[in-house]
Amino acid sequence: MSGTRTSVLFIGADGYVLRACERNNVDAVILSTSGAWDDARIDVPPGGIMLRVDEITNPESCLAALHRAGLADRKFDAIQTTWEYAVVTAAVLGQALGCRTIDPVTALHFRDKSLQKARLRAAGIPVARTVVIEDLYDVSEVPFEFENAVLKPVAGGGTTSTSVVRSRADLEQASRAARLERATDRTFILEEFVDGDEWMAEGVVFGGEVVFFGLGAYTQPCLDAVTGQVPISLRRLDPETEPEAYRAADPVVRGAIATLGLQDSVFHMELFREHGTGRIVFSECAARRGGALTQEEVHAKFNVDLGAAALQCAIGRRPELDVKVNPELIGCAALFGPAGTVFGYPSQAEMMQQPNVQFARTWAAVGGQLGTKFAATAEMMAALLLRADSVDEFHQRVGELRDWFGERLLVAEPGLTSGERRAWQSRHWPDRDYRDQLFTRA
Repeated sequence: MSGTRTSVLFIGADGYVLRACERNNVDAVILSTSGAWDDARIDVPPGGIMLRVDEITNPESCLAALHRAGLADRKFDAIQTTWEYAVVTAAVLGQALGCRTIDPVTALHFRDKSLQKARLRAAGIPVARTVVIEDLYDVSEVPFEFENAVLKPVAGGGTTSTSVVRSRADLEQASRAARLERATDRTFILEEFVDGDEWMAEGVVFGGEVVFFGLGAYTQPCLDAVTGQVPISLRRLDPETEPEAYRAADPVVRGAIATLGLQDSVFHMELFREHGTGRIVFSECAARRGGALTQEEVHAKFNVDLGAAALQCAIGRRPELDVKVNPELIGCAALFGPAGTVFGYPSQAEMMQQPNVQFARTWAAVGGQLGTKFAATAEMMAALLLRADSVDEFHQRVGELRDWFGERLLVAEPGLTSGERRAWQSRHWPDRDYRDQLFTRA
């Protein structure tokens, strides 16, 4: 590596991208969300600067933070983000600051699902039919021509605010609920429900060319997990033992990226393999890597560091990829808990000591509150990266590990009176006396 330093503005703090800064001679200025700032788990690279921003998707807030920190005249070579909601913000700031970043129109097509799907449909790529709902508060003129449909925000992330609607009555009920809840996200799309297996493709594109992609498959569709409140799990598909999957997905993956005009970036694409026909149908694509343990799974299965690739793409350097397929089955299992206050659960070290577990990551803090149900796949307590010799072994270990985790999970249910809370404490810590004692003079 040369001694020349590159200056990059990061919208959002991504630990894996930041880890690659030192090796790539990158000086980092990080605009952090309040949540990441308060979480205090991000390691800022040597010489880096981290600033908290109230609204990280607002260019005004981002520019103001730079000016207050005395960085108004800092010359950045590039802007990078892994934060889904800041992709367009990064594009706009890049133009304002005169540095490398994604093109704003391209960024928009990776955020607005209606624009994305319309462009791909026009190019002949298989995409589910959709109807745009400009205002969910009023669906009186929205046609419902599907047997089943998926209702989702036009520019959402993950499965947040996503639901299945099976009739006009369901759609009208969703509209009434949005009004009652005074939902601020009101532009939605109604998408034809595709009956099929749900796949994902994690990839790297440089100079408009897809230089790597690896497939994965959910054990059950994300939406089923959310609507049925079932913890999600997934596995990475092996290009050597499952080549037919890659042959089927390749034209859709490459065609979608070329049509959407992505140049230098990592990407996360959702696909359906239609039951009965085996046809691959495009679902949606983001100009960033997938969430949860995507980084770790792809690294473990394909020897591809998506964090480092994202940084190298951002600064205009061809990613240094050394793809090596791990013959083991690599997968991920999400861990959730019941509603209430978290008092304890197995540590990361304890989870990693369990058979088949290669890595564990935690998000819930002791003392934190768990909701009555999870509304998005990202709302998990922890996740496990697993290795196995077969699909059957993987599924068996996922079930056993969830049972093991649940037996050691301490969550006090919500709504307990003080007496019930003391009784709960006594049951879980019998060596501690929480009874109300009266003083007796000796």
